[in-house]
Amino acid sequence: MSKLRFGAFLAPHHPIGENPLLQFRSNLEFVQLLDRLGYDEFWCGEHHSTGWEMIASPELFLAAVAERTNRIMLGTGVVSLPYHHPFMVAQRIVQLDWQSHGRVIFGSGPGALPSDAHVLGMDPMVQRDRQDEALGVIRQLFRGDERITYESDWFTLRDAKLQLRPLQEDMEFAVASMVSPSGMTLAGKHRTGVLSIGSMTKAGMRSLPMQWSFAEESADKHGNKVDRKNWRIVMSWHIAETREEAKEQAKLGLFRHNNLYTVGTLAAGEGTIYKTPEEAVDDVAFSETSTAVIGTPDDLVARIREMLALTGGFGCVIGFVHDWANRENTLRSWDMVARYVVPEVNNLLQDYRESYRWVNESRETWNRAQDAVQSKIEQHERAAEVMRTQGLAGEKQGDEVAPEPIAPLTKETNPD
Repeated sequence: MSKLRFGAFLAPHHPIGENPLLQFRSNLEFVQLLDRLGYDEFWCGEHHSTGWEMIASPELFLAAVAERTNRIMLGTGVVSLPYHHPFMVAQRIVQLDWQSHGRVIFGSGPGALPSDAHVLGMDPMVQRDRQDEALGVIRQLFRGDERITYESDWFTLRDAKLQLRPLQEDMEFAVASMVSPSGMTLAGKHRTGVLSIGSMTKAGMRSLPMQWSFAEESADKHGNKVDRKNWRIVMSWHIAETREEAKEQAKLGLFRHNNLYTVGTLAAGEGTIYKTPEEAVDDVAFSETSTAVIGTPDDLVARIREMLALTGGFGCVIGFVHDWANRENTLRSWDMVARYVVPEVNNLLQDYRESYRWVNESRETWNRAQDAVQSKIEQHERAAEVMRTQGLAGEKQGDEVAPEPIAPLTKETNPD
């Protein structure tokens, strides 16, 4: 495998209580920081209810991000395809690709929140099939070989062809995957990458060793190839200088996030409701079935290496963005990951360390050079001593044979 890429997934999950205007501005500034720190990818989602996940259009948000960043790839994580006409999705993604100068990764899903589907009057039983259908149509539209006429029970195309294709010749597609094989199977069928969100849950962790095999089996069935470099594993973390600091900074926000949102809202009360922040952080990050890393850069490096071994390899680590800690400590956590975790995982420091060891273990190699320096010092001192000796000798000789004084001029000596 090549070097791991690193990115961030902003659902977002923001506790209710902050000014929405400042939340949007803070999110934009966060992506600017990621771009400066060298992160490879940024993803944001589409949600329409619950109050915590307040980005309704990832394309609209990413268009603003594109104007504020230079190199980071921008992923829709994800566009809920059953909620939209595929032609309109294709149009928006193409425009975003041009506005971002070819930095789009097109991520799609069936729709994550049952409350969103209910508001739209949609039967959850049809959502995955509709994502599958829409993906195939959008692929055809992006290729643009010919006009498409297509009849479906939920959309119609007549002589449809994009008037502008994506800037990228082969834009990467990606699908979301939770615990079931459906996301991986879809990836194999449509030759897409995968955003494994289920890796943040205990059930998802147990399913990871088998997940990629579902994508490969599906790809073989449809005559496609899938590549592990396009498999993204989503992880939760909060990093500080010490484990104690990380726990103290994250415990209250984690407690609130779990009790009010993850279990209280998403899981409708099914799951563990913690009694104290200390209980929450100990179970989530320091138990045998921990699903997050709350600790030091070394702790995160170790967990990433464990995940690589568990899965058989993947191409990108995606950090889940949350508000467990306050804003200052959250930004510092992402800074520390970029400074210490990324280079360690990708072996960027091994040559520095080899050079350090060589210098300290092979000093006899340049002892001659030290002798040369000392020789020059001694040579300089000898030359200085010679000059000093000659000077003293000259002064002594001058005392013994004093020159005759010059007589002043007078009329007698100078009659003119």
